[in-house]
Amino acid sequence: MHKVIDQAFAAALYTDGDEGLDTGASLLAADPTADEALRRRGEEFVRRAWERGWQPADLVRIVRRDLEAGHEQLLAELITAEVRGYDRLPPRWQAQLDALDPAPYRAGDRFTRATAVLELYRLLLRLPAIEPVGPAPGATPLHVQLPHHHAEPRMLTRIRALLAKAEATGFPDEAEALSAKAQELMARHSIDEARLSAQGHDPDAPAACRIGVDAPYETAKAILLDAVASANRCRAVWNGSYSFSTVVGFEPDLEVVELLYTSLLVQGTAAMTRAEAGQRAGGRKRTKTFRQSFLMAYASRLGQRLTETTEQVTAAEADGSLLPVLAARDVAVEASADRMFPETTTTRVRGATDYEGWEHGTAAADAAHVQQPGVRGKLSPGRETP
Repeated sequence: MHKVIDQAFAAALYTDGDEGLDTGASLLAADPTADEALRRRGEEFVRRAWERGWQPADLVRIVRRDLEAGHEQLLAELITAEVRGYDRLPPRWQAQLDALDPAPYRAGDRFTRATAVLELYRLLLRLPAIEPVGPAPGATPLHVQLPHHHAEPRMLTRIRALLAKAEATGFPDEAEALSAKAQELMARHSIDEARLSAQGHDPDAPAACRIGVDAPYETAKAILLDAVASANRCRAVWNGSYSFSTVVGFEPDLEVVELLYTSLLVQGTAAMTRAEAGQRAGGRKRTKTFRQSFLMAYASRLGQRLTETTEQVTAAEADGSLLPVLAARDVAVEASADRMFPETTTTRVRGATDYEGWEHGTAAADAAHVQQPGVRGKLSPGRETP
């Protein structure tokens, strides 16, 4: 244990305000011999975060929201160093690690760096325990390379490519053709996975993942994600305090939810930008209420469209013998979500106040390219952890 680090932590991490940070940073800046031990303490804070249910993307999201870019770079360095100590990684972790900011943190002087380190450690230390959505990384020291992860199914690769093209094209007819093909592939993928699981000797069980729901207009985004999740046999629970929703469902459906939500959000944001430009060209200034109303209408109308689409896809793709299987999977998802979140509240949504924003958002939802396979769900105001 390093005495200077203990003194710095006592001054900075267990108090509020800048005075304690300045005292702690001064102590660390004056003692270069503490640097290595300070870094190891940071890795320990990250490891404790894993034990309390947090994952790399969760930490990045909260640091990005509450601190600055330099803190995110420091966090990336700690996470990268910490995961080298494990011989296996849980599902979804590699993609989160690949998304870390690769730029090293560079401070002008030791005091500035020490201040940033203590600010980051203070945040990590105070993170509460949250519901885990998978195992923490294995604790066996790593003497070999991390295992290679399986490539995603070819079907999802094709769906991902179709969605990217639908978002990028400027030709509505081409986008419609691309999205229609993606919709067909998604439906086949989801129902085929359910059929294969039912025929297997070791049926799969519901899993969970977290999807970021960032400001601004996070309420509308959470409702959109809830609609996408419900339509794909999943359940979403929004945690507004930490800017994410936890989505519970079977793994193939979780992958589809993430792809579709991201695509629809990109399309909605682009449509909102075009609508604002048109309003400005007409001489009317757009406001925050316009954007809020736009996205609320977009999410609400898409909820209706997704429900209609899932009913049509189910009728066309699922035969009578598969319907009980799908119903059983719905029950399993609800039971798993209830175990994870025994206490949830219903969020009251503030009404939209800009009529033109609502009209434009509804029109954008009608024009959006919906590609999803689900079988159930109506849009709700959103479930949220208390």
